[in-house]
Amino acid sequence: MEIFNHNANVNFLGMRKISVGIAILLMVVSIGLIAVKGLNYGLDFTGGVSLVVDYENPVTTAEVQEALEKGGIEHSLVASLGGTREVSVRFQPTAVMKDEAGKINLDKVSAVTTGVLKASRPDVSIKSRDYVSSTVGDELRSDGILAALVVMLGIGLYLGIRFEWRFAVAAIVTELHDALITVGVFALVQREFDLTVLASVLAVIGYSINDKVVVFDRVRELFRLARKAEPEEILNRSINNTLSRTIITALFTAITMAALYFFGGPVVHGFAITMLIGILVGTLSSIFVASPILLWLGVSKQDLMPRTKENPELARRP
Repeated sequence: MEIFNHNANVNFLGMRKISVGIAILLMVVSIGLIAVKGLNYGLDFTGGVSLVVDYENPVTTAEVQEALEKGGIEHSLVASLGGTREVSVRFQPTAVMKDEAGKINLDKVSAVTTGVLKASRPDVSIKSRDYVSSTVGDELRSDGILAALVVMLGIGLYLGIRFEWRFAVAAIVTELHDALITVGVFALVQREFDLTVLASVLAVIGYSINDKVVVFDRVRELFRLARKAEPEEILNRSINNTLSRTIITALFTAITMAALYFFGGPVVHGFAITMLIGILVGTLSSIFVASPILLWLGVSKQDLMPRTKENPELARRP
């Protein structure tokens, strides 16, 4: 199945100054947005109250969410707990839920929330309540950043062993590019950034490297097959040869994420949106950014040919 001719000869490397320039600009803008505007961290990172709410009759998360918003409890996270009568509710406590010293009072939280929910459904009761401090959120945030860095370095090490160090450098730079721009979009639109979004950023890194490994593998194969060919020609041919596969993979993954967004409910909206952004950015970087980096690093046929030890005995033979 091909969208583009396998033997097409589109000169992607001829646009490398423009494409890499745009990529650098977007990375700088993303860093600026994250530094200036910051991310709109969700309850996973900022802390808040967590309640388990029980209903005598079946209820939907949308009903609970609507009831909370009508009662003035905004930006809440409502999730089903495996059935139709029990849901988890998380939100930032309002001023009336705190005592005179400004500390959260769980009794007031329960009383206010119960009153709000009973306004629409009298068969509700609070099964359990808990408070998550912002300290836990800080730990999750630092652990998430560390996880992303470890993933990038681990993938770079793998590529350095499987291919060559230039491929590892190109992979790490483009992964950083994809992750930064994806997070930068969240900083720009101030969409909530929670653990689900963080998990999807890690998934974007994995998806991104998958595309690049396909192109890198084709580069190695063509270098070994071609007797006389310039690195720029080999890189262009590799992108063209794998372009249909790259676009088809991106298209069908995007369709899956779109279906998840429209039919999976609000709990997975953040994951689906992040993946859609990451798919677009990762696909473009596989085509326009990774190979120019390889070219500028000086990748050549000699770098990818198997190396054999010199045999003095063979050297003496005529």
